[in-house]
Amino acid sequence: MALMDFIRKQFIDIIQWTESGDGTLAWRFPMADMEIQNGASLTVRESQVAVFVNEGQVADVFGPGMYKLTTQTLPVLTYLKNWDKLFESPFKSDVYFFSTRQQLDQKWGTPQPITIRDKDFGAVRLRAFGNYAFRIADPKAFHTNISGTRDIYSVADLDGQLRGLVLQNISNAIASSGLPFLDLAANQIMFADALAKQLQPEFTKLGIQLDSLTVQSVSLPEELQKILDQKIGMGMVGNDMGKFMQYQTAQAIPKFAEGAGGGGGGIAGDAMGLGAGVALGQVLAQNLAQGLQGGNAAAAGAAAAAAAPVGVKAEDVMATLEKLGDLKSKGILTQEEFDAKKAELLKKLI
Repeated sequence: MALMDFIRKQFIDIIQWTESGDGTLAWRFPMADMEIQNGASLTVRESQVAVFVNEGQVADVFGPGMYKLTTQTLPVLTYLKNWDKLFESPFKSDVYFFSTRQQLDQKWGTPQPITIRDKDFGAVRLRAFGNYAFRIADPKAFHTNISGTRDIYSVADLDGQLRGLVLQNISNAIASSGLPFLDLAANQIMFADALAKQLQPEFTKLGIQLDSLTVQSVSLPEELQKILDQKIGMGMVGNDMGKFMQYQTAQAIPKFAEGAGGGGGGIAGDAMGLGAGVALGQVLAQNLAQGLQGGNAAAAGAAAAAAAPVGVKAEDVMATLEKLGDLKSKGILTQEEFDAKKAELLKKLI
């Protein structure tokens, strides 16, 4: 009896995989030097697939269910091993189990800003991140291209490769979406759909299916974010440039007041003077144009042209003053030199 028990232990009569945790994609049934008993039981649970491999070549694939392993249920293996229909001897074969469960909440993101070419702004850099979910759809392709002969292959082993695929396809996704670069942050669903469409063929090659992908955040460069803020401001005033200038002035007044409240020194205090000058110049120009409306059209046109700033924008003057203020604060310009420059700039606006 002891001899018979020893002989039985050399043959495997039950093959199954009980998953002990999350994150395992492929698991190799431990064979050691044992053989599979002809007529052995194979149990494949829901969300699993079993694959028999003969000398590196994928043979029979089993979905969920219970099977008795014979030449009838192993037609490919029977062909590869050249068995006859009456074959009943123990045999050797590698058996791999694959989890077809959905792998949720997989993270993707740009560790460093990536360069994207935009038709309006040229080469720009952005950051983005989100998550995605996938599952094994073709165990044969996954075994051939990814997991191979490893005893265990996990989600963590695949994570780096999938993240790389996402980053490689972001540029193409933006181009195919047709979204202007400045609208990406406000159209994350469309961006995600375009990115998923680009990725699915790449995932299919690996034997996996991309079930979902989301974009949680798109960070634009600071300079483009300012342009976006201005675009939003223009939309608030109906794209009226005059109202937009009033909007910008109203936004700037609290900042100037803070500086003036601290003693009137520094760039904020000086900018208050410029803001008053700009406003005065605009009022004078408007009054002069209104006063000349009763004259002939040619005179009114000439007066309006003379009253209007020639080639000088208020925002350009304010930007120049800020730079001069920085120079003054660093001791490069004296107060007298700064006042002279400020007066010169105001003359161009009046």
